Amino acid sequence: MRRRTQRALIQLVFFGSVLFLVIFLTRSGSSSKTFAWTKIRYRTTAATLPEARGICAGLAKSSRPALVVSRVTADDSKWLEKLGKKYHQCVYTADAPADLKSTNLQVPANRGHEAMAYLTFLIDNYDHIPAAGAVFVHGSRWAWHNDAPDYDNAALLAQLNITAALEISGYHNLRCDWSISTCPASTKAQGSIEMTMQAVLVPYDERAVSDAMLPRALANIFGGNEPALAKPGRGDAVRSQCCAQFVVARESIWQHSRDEYVALRQWLLDGTSTGQQVQRTPAAPPDDRIAGRILSYVWHILYIKQDAADAQNPASAGLGLERLNALACPSAQECYCRLYGRCNLDGCQAGKCSGQYRLPKDLKLPADWATTHS
Repeated sequence: MRRRTQRALIQLVFFGSVLFLVIFLTRSGSSSKTFAWTKIRYRTTAATLPEARGICAGLAKSSRPALVVSRVTADDSKWLEKLGKKYHQCVYTADAPADLKSTNLQVPANRGHEAMAYLTFLIDNYDHIPAAGAVFVHGSRWAWHNDAPDYDNAALLAQLNITAALEISGYHNLRCDWSISTCPASTKAQGSIEMTMQAVLVPYDERAVSDAMLPRALANIFGGNEPALAKPGRGDAVRSQCCAQFVVARESIWQHSRDEYVALRQWLLDGTSTGQQVQRTPAAPPDDRIAGRILSYVWHILYIKQDAADAQNPASAGLGLERLNALACPSAQECYCRLYGRCNLDGCQAGKCSGQYRLPKDLKLPADWATTHS
């Protein structure tokens, strides 16, 4: 065989092998897979745990659904007054100075964005979740991710039909429009080669970095001593709505023990560089933005109602990815009708209904939006 022909053949075999490897690594995952996501198995090595300081006063005797609000001092909270008759409000201010004399509405750290307030509420009020359920939201009335034509969360919460929202699976994200979600089938799997490369090449892309870290984070949170059972493969896309505002049934919350929520909060706290010296490898990433965004994927995994077989044996059963993805991403038309009574809308596609929501440029509202729309 001539040397030139031999070299060409070697190159052909090499590039063919590389192409096969890329196709193999990026092939679509089977949506019928199951993962060990029915129980939080993370174990902290922290010597002490935070005290119960997040009690929501009066919740034990309330018949109204809880409205759990995660805010910062800069958020104007006057808009919540209009919702007082519908909800029992539990408002946590993440960056408020610690009040050592109080056991009400305190968080142990300003960490993980809204997740710290949500988890503190669940831990410190676990036995008193209202039968009517709970709604978890951010503290700002006007925000780019609020699914209304004018981005008004006060209007959305006033319209929200909690009973209808919880009817199918015991959980529902408050967004219906699929923009900035992983619901579209075209969205790459979190552990794909493309997502991993994007995270390496563009480290300031928070979405790419958090998505690339998601498979390992799920393995650390749910896997325990067998992380492989909880880690999605390169082609296993976790579909979900964005932005961590949702409504959940009491029974769905109680699918997990209080100790599990303590463990999840410690996963978040253990990732910081201060406080107790702990083994940090399986803990949350230290970057608060990344850790918070990873947890925004976890809520629907925790709360979408398990199958009967899963519920009977949560320690060993798995959650089916196909079912989980389908329930996490209902059509926009169905969602608007069920949650907000906006039915028979025109111009609807799978993830969008004309005139109901528009993604603002650069994910920002104009600086004077609150003033001009209040």
